Amino acid sequence: MLLHCKLPLPPPPLPPPELAPKWGTSAISISHHPCLLLLERCRDMGTLKVIHGNMIRHHLSSLTFPISRVVAFCAISPHGSIEYARRVFSQIQNPNTFITNTIIRGYASSATPELALDFFRETQESGAGFDHHTFTFLIKACARLGSLPRGRETHGRAIAAGLGGDGFIQNALIHMYSSCGDHAAAKKVFDETPQRDLVCWNTMINCYVQSHDYTQALAMFERMVDAGVEPDEVTMVTALTACAQAGNLETGQRLHSWIIERGLKLGVVLQTALVDMYAKCGCLAISRKIFDEMPQRNLVTWNSMLAGYAQSRMSKETLSLFEDMLISKVKPNEITMLSVLSACADLGALQQGMWAHVYLERNKIAIDEFVVTALIDMYSKCGSIDNAKKVFESTSKRDVSVWTAMISGLAMHGQGNDALEKFSAMQLAGVKPNRVTFVGVLCACSHAGLVNEGRSFFRAMRSQYGLVPDMEHYACMVDLLGRAGLLQEAKEFIEGMPLEPDRFVWGALLGGCQVHGNVELAVDVGERLIELDPSNSGVYVLQSNMYCSAGRWEDAVRVRKMMKNSGVKKPPGCTFMEMGGLVHEFIVGDKTHPQTKEIYLMLDEMNRRLERVGYKPNTSKVLLDLDEEEKENALARHSEKLAIAFGLIHSNAGQTIRMVKNLRVCSDCHHVSKLVSKTFGREIIVRDRTRFHHFKDGSCSCNDYW
Repeated sequence: MLLHCKLPLPPPPLPPPELAPKWGTSAISISHHPCLLLLERCRDMGTLKVIHGNMIRHHLSSLTFPISRVVAFCAISPHGSIEYARRVFSQIQNPNTFITNTIIRGYASSATPELALDFFRETQESGAGFDHHTFTFLIKACARLGSLPRGRETHGRAIAAGLGGDGFIQNALIHMYSSCGDHAAAKKVFDETPQRDLVCWNTMINCYVQSHDYTQALAMFERMVDAGVEPDEVTMVTALTACAQAGNLETGQRLHSWIIERGLKLGVVLQTALVDMYAKCGCLAISRKIFDEMPQRNLVTWNSMLAGYAQSRMSKETLSLFEDMLISKVKPNEITMLSVLSACADLGALQQGMWAHVYLERNKIAIDEFVVTALIDMYSKCGSIDNAKKVFESTSKRDVSVWTAMISGLAMHGQGNDALEKFSAMQLAGVKPNRVTFVGVLCACSHAGLVNEGRSFFRAMRSQYGLVPDMEHYACMVDLLGRAGLLQEAKEFIEGMPLEPDRFVWGALLGGCQVHGNVELAVDVGERLIELDPSNSGVYVLQSNMYCSAGRWEDAVRVRKMMKNSGVKKPPGCTFMEMGGLVHEFIVGDKTHPQTKEIYLMLDEMNRRLERVGYKPNTSKVLLDLDEEEKENALARHSEKLAIAFGLIHSNAGQTIRMVKNLRVCSDCHHVSKLVSKTFGREIIVRDRTRFHHFKDGSCSCNDYW
């Protein structure tokens, strides 16, 4: 079916000038002239020029109304040309204020809003008139420029002209000052506005939302309701946005109830705002219910639901919804793909991530710095650091986020020296590092054991870059010192912190105690951690394991009982593996997989072959209420081993096996992975809670330092 015609139909022939009707008679209205009727249907400049030519032939171009319509089309229509409008304007002998304002309005909405201000100055030099609309458009131009000085100057001109109290101008000023970052000035104009209409209130509420002051935005909404001004859809969308960004579920629910009680029309935009609010407040079930019940959804609706899933790490749901979106023939944009890439990164779904990358390129979706950062992050977290490097090298626009993603990716793969080389290259490129960059740099030092370099970078944050270290940087330093065995220095470092250490800082020290078997210090640190975070199962498990390793069985039992009495449960270990475009999940002792029989047969085969090369399960950290055989069986059913068995079944010889573990990989599974890589001739890449492990030829990239 033909939906549109690119080439306009030629205009119907016009009567010669001598036969044209005489305008000004009662026989015909000028607005019904064929030229003007054609102008109403005009959709391109080629047709406009033909119409304009005919208007000149029929002496219409000297009349104010017809020529104002030509100027309006050229200056305001998306099919027009502001340059042509300016040429037409220059041929008008005495343009009125309406025509002048039309040109100013056109420039204010164009890619060059500064020309609106230049044009106004020129017209004033020639003595042209102005009105409140003139200043409204000029202030809009200042807002689009983000020029506070020119905005203040225009504000002063409006006051000098006696128009400072006009409602349209005051609304424009509130918006302008807000856009330029002077929220105090916006509030001052608002307070000085004697009669505030709905637009005025909406503009002020939006001002606070744009400045991320969501509490004040909602307080302003309450003032508006108390003042007896009835909110409209725009008001509710803005207020719901404030709730979403602030995570204020209680107020968001009240607004939702108010919408229903008042019978406000639930259009696509308002429903999308509800979807977004509930998603950002963590109520994904309610968000999805509203989403599913919407008769119509636009791209923003889909993106809001996808982002809600992705940000809540409901990654399988993200990819499933994205598939529904494609089936619904809704074309994704770069915002969509950010959620998709985030989900792939979380699951370690390399094949789906690569498909998303190809989809971006084939569909010519804008690949800006945000998308590049997401691609590098996705490839890094999916274990393909080489692809992450290729993406980095292929982009010419590298902002701080792109550099940071690459540095962090190298760090998590244990390539500390490469990460530091990238940091040096970043500085040579003139890109200033931020706080997140230094988290990546310090992690690189930690995973590579570069203690002196880490100390130097930590000091340089403040002295060289003017950045005050926050809690995450202190935790990285404690981790660096702890991993290196400098436990006493790490403890003294914590005691000298200007901040009150949180559970992550103490947790980093506890991890160091475990690596180096310092039970005495671990006991002290563990007690502090339990006080800070009594619901964290990891603390109890680490302490219990350390007691087991030291043969202090009674203490191990005591910690486990304490954990049980507190109602704390350890999350089950689970491992994700992508195979054939599907993500498979394995849980410790899992027998729900459709191929359970084949997996356990392969597991037996693995154990037989590993025993031939001297493997003996490390049962020192398994609970003592099991006999030795039961301990070995418990270890054999760990989720990583089930995943490796599945990977060996479904991959060809020499093919890399990739997986993601939700917890820190245990020492026995780490040892098994090394042996499997050598015995079966496979590279195994595992992402656990803290880093990547590349197992190859019987060794690991972490050098048993994790």
